[in-house]
Parts: sequence; C-alpha cells; structure tokens
Amino acid sequence: MASHESDDDIIIEMRAFGRSVKVTAICCKTGDEVSIVGDVQTPQAQLKQLAARKLRFVQERNRN
Repeated sequence: MASHESDDDIIIEMRAFGRSVKVTAICCKTGDEVSIVGDVQTPQAQLKQLAARKLRFVQERNRN
C-alpha cells in the first residue's frame, strides 16, 4: 500500500505572470518540489489540487 503525504504536509505557492499562473507544491517532510503552469482564470482550488497530485505522482515514481 502506497503512503501519500497529506495536504497538510504540502506548501502551495502561486505566482501570476500575465495570463498564466505558476503553482509550486513543496513537501514539508522531504523538500520535494514540483511546478505547474495554468491559466489565471482556472479556479485556485483546481490548480492547487493538480499541483498536489503531481507532487504525489513524482514522489511515488521516485520511490520505485
């Protein structure tokens, strides 16, 4: 069974650049970091969820 970081263990940073927003997710326990870029009109909750999912995916991939 794979263990995943809870959303409480992830820091999310969002920075807008024109019509785009860069969302960075950082794991507090491991320091792992991933980024995504999305449209500024995309709901923040959706962007945060996508960044957190990407972080969990990368962590799982790196374990194997």
